[in-house]
Amino acid sequence: MLVSMRVSLLSALFAALLFSACGDDSSSAGAGPGGSDNSGGAGNAGGTGGSGASGAGSSGGGGAAPLICGPSGAGPHWVLETEPLSFEISCSNGADVSTLGFELAGLPAGATYDEASKTVSFTPGLDQAAVYPISITLVVDGTPTDEVGAVKIGVADKWDDPANVLVTDKLAYPEEYGLPVLFLDNAPTTEEYTPATITYGAHVYAGGEAKLRGAASLNYPKNSYTLKFTKEDKFGDPSKDFEEKRKVVLISTFDDNSYVRQRLAYDLWNAIDPQHLQIDTYSAVVFLNGEYFGLYTIADHVDGFLMEDHGLNQEGNLYKAINHDANFDTTSIQNGGAPKQTLHDGYTKKEGLPLEGELGAFDDLEELVNFVATSDDATFLTELDQRIDRRDYENWFIFATFILADDSAGKNSYHFHDPLDPASRWRYAPWDFNASFGQTWTTHREGASDLQEYVNRNRLFERFLAAPSIADPMKARYATLLTNTLSAETVNALVDAYATEIYTSAKRDEAKWVTEMQNFPWWSDRTDFNDHEGELAYVKAWIEERATFQTSVYP
Repeated sequence: MLVSMRVSLLSALFAALLFSACGDDSSSAGAGPGGSDNSGGAGNAGGTGGSGASGAGSSGGGGAAPLICGPSGAGPHWVLETEPLSFEISCSNGADVSTLGFELAGLPAGATYDEASKTVSFTPGLDQAAVYPISITLVVDGTPTDEVGAVKIGVADKWDDPANVLVTDKLAYPEEYGLPVLFLDNAPTTEEYTPATITYGAHVYAGGEAKLRGAASLNYPKNSYTLKFTKEDKFGDPSKDFEEKRKVVLISTFDDNSYVRQRLAYDLWNAIDPQHLQIDTYSAVVFLNGEYFGLYTIADHVDGFLMEDHGLNQEGNLYKAINHDANFDTTSIQNGGAPKQTLHDGYTKKEGLPLEGELGAFDDLEELVNFVATSDDATFLTELDQRIDRRDYENWFIFATFILADDSAGKNSYHFHDPLDPASRWRYAPWDFNASFGQTWTTHREGASDLQEYVNRNRLFERFLAAPSIADPMKARYATLLTNTLSAETVNALVDAYATEIYTSAKRDEAKWVTEMQNFPWWSDRTDFNDHEGELAYVKAWIEERATFQTSVYP
């Protein structure tokens, strides 16, 4: 059921992102480039809501009385601790407020409402970070009416003030500048699961656990994490169409100050073919042990639970490619072309029986690698579709070569197979895209007009391209995708949508991490660092050039 929901929601998600990139005439204190409102709406258990202006007495069908006013505070209104905020109460129907009154309930301590000017004023202290829903009741001739509106005040934590007070009521801080907030307390310090307190969407998850994750990112000051939830209290955010999760990943953005590469990669993967395994992501703000830790990408965790969501056997074999020896060949890239010690070199087993280290643990994977590496052309063409879901693996080729995923065209991939099902075919799922859209995994720049088909890293790709009956229709499909899903216009519309949504949070994160990021030893030799806006512009220009170049390769 979940996989059908994913497929049906994908088109809506893609369309919504494109629509939001087309413009937004609202404005707020959190507006990003172009003045678009990225502040979002009132938080609730499981996500963020919309703007808070509403009225209980609105006119409509059934003979309802017309609105006298429809009280509204517009908004939502976001302000940083210690900074002043003021806004007026008005009528949503444009009525003159001079003869009307309003009663406000829920104002935070220190906030005032001046009836004469119809103005709310507030300068929050360093201990007042929270989301405050305010109700506005219309008063006529001294009598409250049933017209009630709402407005939201959001006070963001001023993490960089030396006197700052950590957020104390985490349930009252479910979002920040329109993005959901996740609090991870008792945060892990190792790659083993330990108990953790996870608060999200005004809900504290019972029995949560967490661990560090990643390879290179383990060295970052801003780590990535895997969170695990009980079957009785699964993670979810209905507003993000992200529900019923037993495990999720918090992907660090330390190596990408555009803050969009990982999310953009997965959304493009999902859009290329809604029938293949989908990896859902979205942006969120994370607080670690009470401290502001910045902007993260929340993502599906690739595991048996995710396979089950897609109608596959949760108990099947799931392998992860962890280095470049995961090349579907008999020779080792890691050791300069020497013969591999085993055909499963480059892989680790994440799910399924026998367990890694036990006899026969990699039998089905080794059979696949041997087939791809050594079968003659006739056998390869005759038997390939009996072994793999070829569409998955063709999509991998298209996807990786378009975004130049240098670190994910062999390694950083998942492969699933159910050895107990004679009809089971291998499935592919992607992972890890800090190396993409014009940067390497060490953030160094990479050109957009480079012909790269990864045949030296992936024997399966090499064999696809050597077989006209596979290569020709695959290239034709590639060419079609370059006119729609992978066109520069479509892809950059997604980038614009993300940029509008995350702008204020991205700038807050950049302020926290920019010095450590630029001085990190793996890339401190760079002289071409951009700020957030500059990196977004670089990504968009790279996408434009890449789409043009790939169209010349696959006309």
